[in-house]
Amino acid sequence: MGNDAPSAETTEPTVDFRAVQQSPEFQRLRSRHRRFVFPVTIACLLWYLAYVLLAGYAHDFMSTPVFGSINIGLLLGLAQIVTTFAVTMWYVSFANRRLDPLSAELRAELEPATGVTR
Repeated sequence: MGNDAPSAETTEPTVDFRAVQQSPEFQRLRSRHRRFVFPVTIACLLWYLAYVLLAGYAHDFMSTPVFGSINIGLLLGLAQIVTTFAVTMWYVSFANRRLDPLSAELRAELEPATGVTR
């Protein structure tokens, strides 16, 4: 009736994904991604660990009033949230400028081989 499944007679062109993975273009894309992600991840984890250690062991410092009932601990906690949004916006900008053009080139090379069109 409404079976849209491909028949057994349909042959799908195959892509050698290992060859793509070992290609210089893919290696360059992966390298750019890792050069951004690993250092930023390490920095964010260290920032979070510093906050947790300060909260656990530097009570006097964290409870230092800044203004009114707002103290350093609260400001650093809010800075954790701001950091999350800032890193996300930074990554999106980086990906749009540096990763997406390379991935679009790879996609353009692979889609004719797979028969996929967009």
